[in-house]
Amino acid sequence: MTKSIFLTFSLAILTVGVAFGQDKKADQKEADRLIGVWAPSNGRALVKVQNIAGKYYGRIVKLKEPNDPETGKPKLDKNNPDESLRDTPLLGYRMLKDFVYAGDDEWTEGTIYDPLSGSLYSCTIKMKKDGSLDIRGYIGVKALGRTDVWTRVK
Repeated sequence: MTKSIFLTFSLAILTVGVAFGQDKKADQKEADRLIGVWAPSNGRALVKVQNIAGKYYGRIVKLKEPNDPETGKPKLDKNNPDESLRDTPLLGYRMLKDFVYAGDDEWTEGTIYDPLSGSLYSCTIKMKKDGSLDIRGYIGVKALGRTDVWTRVK
């Protein structure tokens, strides 16, 4: 009798574990839909989003105008409030950081950096039904932020 109870209990735990593992894989597949190359609405750059250690990051992989018109050299992060970072090239710059999948086609807890102003904003990403992204940057209160629509390139 004890063996049958133990066997039943063990089988139940195994079944729950397998079901949980499948749900986790399904969630990961949903979360990874963010991976790819995206074009912000201003058309100035392309941003490649990757999953790195379970979080999502986006770096600038193409600039419409990669060189500074004044110097002819690659554009730098000249508006960064940290003077030591102003010599950092914008091409390759990681402007989206630390996003986690919250479910329901939304990634949260991340930040977005605006190289035009040198400002860092809290940010959420919401994938719309048409596959585009609503990128909402804000300071403090999400309702007071600004949303940009990004479209997938690759």
